[in-house]
Amino acid sequence: MIQMAVLGFGTVGSGVVELIDQNQDVIKRTIPEGIFVKHILDLREFPDSPYCDRVTHDYQDILEDEEITVICETMGGKNPAYAFTKAALERGISVCTSNKELVAAHGPELLSIAAKNNCSYLFEASVGGGIPLIRPINACLKQEKITAVYGILNGTTNYIITRMEKAGLSFEASLKEAQEKGYAERNPAADVEGHDACRKIAILSSLICGKTVRYEDIPCEGITGITTTDFSYARAMNMAIKLLGVCRVAEDGSISVRTAPFLVRENHPLHSVQDVFNGVFVHGNMVDDLMFYGRGAGKFPTASAVVSDVIECAKNIGRTVEFVWDNEIVPLSDPMNESYRYFVRVSSAEAAKAGEIFGRLSEIRFEGMPEDEFAFVTPKMTEGEIRKTLNCFVSASKEQRIRLLED
Repeated sequence: MIQMAVLGFGTVGSGVVELIDQNQDVIKRTIPEGIFVKHILDLREFPDSPYCDRVTHDYQDILEDEEITVICETMGGKNPAYAFTKAALERGISVCTSNKELVAAHGPELLSIAAKNNCSYLFEASVGGGIPLIRPINACLKQEKITAVYGILNGTTNYIITRMEKAGLSFEASLKEAQEKGYAERNPAADVEGHDACRKIAILSSLICGKTVRYEDIPCEGITGITTTDFSYARAMNMAIKLLGVCRVAEDGSISVRTAPFLVRENHPLHSVQDVFNGVFVHGNMVDDLMFYGRGAGKFPTASAVVSDVIECAKNIGRTVEFVWDNEIVPLSDPMNESYRYFVRVSSAEAAKAGEIFGRLSEIRFEGMPEDEFAFVTPKMTEGEIRKTLNCFVSASKEQRIRLLED
């Protein structure tokens, strides 16, 4: 039997243990000897859990157990997850993780350590929760030149956006509801400011180019500046507002990456992705368009992705599941040169000025719209140009412009 350990007995970690127990008969179709969780590392006690006898507070108990061949790291954060993961890989123990922060920060280093020690570092659950995404990109699409990835990568913000759009709730009310349902943390900054989605698009961008896209280099905007009025304008345009991670590869090989709210047209596959679901749209030069959709978070969807990696590691004990991702840092294209059309709101007193600057414009209106506003969509222009132009308007700010996704 394959003996494994789980680091962290929170939402995902407990889901991993329960899933392995409940679906053992299915797992044995691939791993006939089965998989057993021998150790669970956590600082807490779990006296009411049926797995309480497996809990340890000392990582050395796991590291020094020669029967352990696979570890699931579901702790989150960079420390001590990085030290624990590195130590395991150096001993030839494969590690599976849902920890996007660690993967984004140290992915190529940990993959290299795994390769040197004939074990694997797998991270299917780090992006997209239960959606099979990392493995298809790494295995099924390795023959493709992937030229674009657009993703709704954070279920919390997508839930908030859905409630603002469908129920007319304010951002604050939608966030509070998400927290009450357990979708948002008490401190929601990583989600609502876009950092979580930014780390995930950094991982996907790194995989499609085989080098390292640092999330620190990616322009990142969240949803805190989006208002219910913005959704009314979006409906008038037959569009939806989504927080997207966007990666585009130009013909010359240059890469642009961004996380920000976008207006998505009605006939785009991402338009209808709502609530806590994630959707990732991929374009390859031969396969054309692909769409991955499913629950992007949650106890069992994420645990399912983790356990899929456990099975992959169990099938490859003594070997490395290879990834093409080295530590060479990719210089991203200047974000000021990226071109989009923009939805802009200014005061009605500056409508004439907008016409002078942008040319003839079609005003966007809806019943009950603010009487003192003039809203329109700009011609295609660079980020640098729109910023410079908006400085000419007393009433405009970056919170009052949203990019259009038109690819």
